[in-house]
Amino acid sequence: MNRTTAPLTPESRPRIGPGFRLQWEPVQERHVLLYPEGMVQLNTSAGQIMQRCNGASTLAAIVAELEQVFASTGLEAEVRDFLALAAQHGWLRWDA
Repeated sequence: MNRTTAPLTPESRPRIGPGFRLQWEPVQERHVLLYPEGMVQLNTSAGQIMQRCNGASTLAAIVAELEQVFASTGLEAEVRDFLALAAQHGWLRWDA
């Protein structure tokens, strides 16, 4: 299936892709993405990013919040890289 998404900008509002559902799995102590064919286990960073991809928060706001949570700066490139990977898999979408 060909999945396309608009170019990612600071104003982009990523959201979970159709057919996927983000959920905390207490047994595994991590976030997972559920879909009809299975499950994707997310590491801590990916889970933190995906939690904020609600279709309302902009990329800029997500990065700012993560930099506060992790007491770090310069996370935008890593967040962008993850969002691009997630979009390739269809986990995330955003509009122009």
